Amino acid sequence: MTSPDKPTTTDQDTADRAVTEAALFEAFGGVRGMVETVLPGLLFVTIFTINKDLKTSAIAAVAVSLVLVVVRLVRRDTVKHAFSGVFGVAFGVVFAMMTGNAKDFYLPGMLYTLGLALAYLVTAAVGFPLIGVILGPVFKENLSWRNRNPGRKTAYAKSSWAWGLILLAKCAILFPLYWWADTTQFGWVLIALKIPPFLLAVYLTWVFLAKAPPPIDVFAEMEAEEKAEKAEKAQRAAAAEAQRGEA
Repeated sequence: MTSPDKPTTTDQDTADRAVTEAALFEAFGGVRGMVETVLPGLLFVTIFTINKDLKTSAIAAVAVSLVLVVVRLVRRDTVKHAFSGVFGVAFGVVFAMMTGNAKDFYLPGMLYTLGLALAYLVTAAVGFPLIGVILGPVFKENLSWRNRNPGRKTAYAKSSWAWGLILLAKCAILFPLYWWADTTQFGWVLIALKIPPFLLAVYLTWVFLAKAPPPIDVFAEMEAEEKAEKAEKAQRAAAAEAQRGEA
């Protein structure tokens, strides 16, 4: 019979999964992060579909990206996802304006996706999975999973393979379309492929990590070591004071 004061294995598993969900939600921006990723491109392709005006579409995309950053700053929220959106949109606008081809608005993002896919696959193959580097600080384990937690390392490797293959499959769809589809068709396909692959990769990451051993909290370990050092110094000081008193 289980003591009511101690969590059961099921309770602990549930708690660990909740922690994993919260960490993934934080790392990848959650619903708001997805909106900030999709909205500028959605606005660009919508306006371009209506009036075929590259300049107006580009200005609208940049403007909404900046508004998202300002909202984050006003609310004092994490701005990394909004800022990444601004940089992505800015590069896209520069490319499109330089070539005069509205379709090139999407090219920097596609190249980034391809590079990220290869990074996930290569790092997983060499035993230093990128997803572990990204999520390690979020779980307060840093890189402890590399040598001290082989189960976590395996889960991160599987997750990196999943991210790499999913993003590579996305690129295999988009790059051919970039060459033969018109800007409007291509833009709507790209928007449609923004969220589903991302959600699939996050879900698989959650599945792998939920089955893995819990992370080693290296920050808690460092705090414990500092407290132990302070306690030891206090004991030494007290012993020295006692010796002086006896003398």
